[in-house]
Amino acid sequence: MITVISCVSILLCVFIWFLLKWRTVKNFWADRGVPHYSPHPILGSLTFLQRQNPAVWMRQVYNEFRSPYVGMWAFWRPGLVINCPDLARKVLVKDHEVFKNRFLSSGKTDPIGGLNLFTVNDPTWSFLRRRLTVLFTAARLRSLNSLLSAKSNDLVERIRDDMFNEDSLNLRVLCSDFTTDVIGEAAFGLTSESVKTGDSLMRRITKEFVKFNLHRGLCWSSIFFFPEMVDVFRFSLFPKDSLETLRHIFRTIINQRGGYEKEVKECRDLLDALLKIRQEAAEDNEEISEDLLLAQAAIFLLGGFDTSGVTLTWTLYELAWNPECQERLYQELLDAKQKNGGKELDASSLAELTYINCVIKEALRKFPSMGWLDRIASQDYKIDENLTIPSGTVVYVNAVGMQQDPQYFPNPQIYNPERFLPENERNITPYTFLPFGDGPRGCIGKRFGYQTVRCGLAAIILNYELRALPNMPKPNECHIEKHGLFLGPDKKLSVEFRLRN
Repeated sequence: MITVISCVSILLCVFIWFLLKWRTVKNFWADRGVPHYSPHPILGSLTFLQRQNPAVWMRQVYNEFRSPYVGMWAFWRPGLVINCPDLARKVLVKDHEVFKNRFLSSGKTDPIGGLNLFTVNDPTWSFLRRRLTVLFTAARLRSLNSLLSAKSNDLVERIRDDMFNEDSLNLRVLCSDFTTDVIGEAAFGLTSESVKTGDSLMRRITKEFVKFNLHRGLCWSSIFFFPEMVDVFRFSLFPKDSLETLRHIFRTIINQRGGYEKEVKECRDLLDALLKIRQEAAEDNEEISEDLLLAQAAIFLLGGFDTSGVTLTWTLYELAWNPECQERLYQELLDAKQKNGGKELDASSLAELTYINCVIKEALRKFPSMGWLDRIASQDYKIDENLTIPSGTVVYVNAVGMQQDPQYFPNPQIYNPERFLPENERNITPYTFLPFGDGPRGCIGKRFGYQTVRCGLAAIILNYELRALPNMPKPNECHIEKHGLFLGPDKKLSVEFRLRN
């Protein structure tokens, strides 16, 4: 009898604690006068997970509240969605030291997911960022011209070989084949022929990276919004089988180059840079694990192929539905080629052209790879005269919301590359266009990404006219994948390729 009474008492105490705690959580933003949706008792604001892409939800929040900031909860943890460019500047740049770290992270059971440049926090982040920047200098990017030219030619040939098949080409698969080859050779020095054949060892890995079933969706949702659960359920950022294959490739190439001890005098690619990091650390009596090095290889592969592949996909698709933009781009490329004596335009020449960059930026404005930027406050922080957030509060800069706000981009649903012509771009409100983030934690591979997309896009437009297919949705009607967290289409997108004279 006493045991039963004790159990009931304990359960009653737990229930009362839960109610009191929930009351505090539920009223957190109301007590501070911050607009918000009513939270779910367990999920907080995250009831959309696995049912809606987070970027779509962010856009919804932006449009419904029209407020410089909106309160939300990542489960029971308070978070603040930033919808204002001035506040975005403070978080990303001016007060970067307060918001240096990301909230998203993986656990000790997932070292490759938790130690990479995208998820890791200081001081490891600063250590890695400083040493990996060498891969993205102007000289290093120029050295990739011949690789990008060769892979772009492969892309043209692949389309020519497949354009008359009954089954139309899947743009995202085609573009990801191309970007996998580029990042595979540029970062790993590993010959990859995915564009030619549709298959390679590296392509098999990248295909697994972006397969988002329910389990992978839960893994990513936990890493991005509830990192404490990663170790409980042993979630991982990358598929474990694919990581083992990548580890084997990594070790094989390292051994072919003479092992970890052979001195690296010049960083030709990512693997050389990683070897050099380990050697420099050893000189300072610091130990760098293989997991830390492999984590950078894995995130560069994921970040290098998928974001660029999806951007190229959206750009091609928009151009097929906007023939006047496509024709203007074609004429710019044709004129540049004629001025170059009819020779092929390399990556350096393409970077100097105006309209091709406008075309890509406008696709990124409508479909940024990630629609938001997360940070965590390291101390109490005064947002404005009315609100101070406590240390540990998660902050989400709502990039996709601002990029589709008619106040900053009139008629935002219309694809209009002219917004980014030099005379117009200078009038764009700062910190309303953030496809690569901004500030010290901005994307390290931004220039490489632009370069890759430019080369693939130019090769296709110079050789093919793109036409919209009647059975395909308009760009604004495309459904976005719901299990993943990047802004990619959830269905096959295709266009008609017509060979130019």
